[in-house]
Amino acid sequence: MTTNTNIDNFLSQYDEAVFKNALLLREVLVKNLPGIIEQIDLPAKMIGYCYGQKYEELICVSIPSKKGLKLGFNRGIELDDPAHLLEGTGKISRYVQIKSSEQITSLSLKKLLTSALTIYK
Repeated sequence: MTTNTNIDNFLSQYDEAVFKNALLLREVLVKNLPGIIEQIDLPAKMIGYCYGQKYEELICVSIPSKKGLKLGFNRGIELDDPAHLLEGTGKISRYVQIKSSEQITSLSLKKLLTSALTIYK
């Protein structure tokens, strides 16, 4: 896993709310995706969470921006999403617009992570 210092340095360019939510999201991802590999992609300005180096091993990405924070799912169209958190129109990927710390720690988001892990396996 990437060190906290690298993550903090990467996220420090964003405002405090995005920074705090991104760190909380990171904690939830690491807790709910056992053994996940965390990789910062500086040119794309995102943090990838995967189980290998191939695209099909990518589970999700944390995407901070000046406007907020998104959690993108590689195979988002396949996820069970009864709470209708997923947005986007891509052929494969979907994302969740993160609006609060409560949303990050919600059961609905954890269910999406569980679904993403099940699809990966």
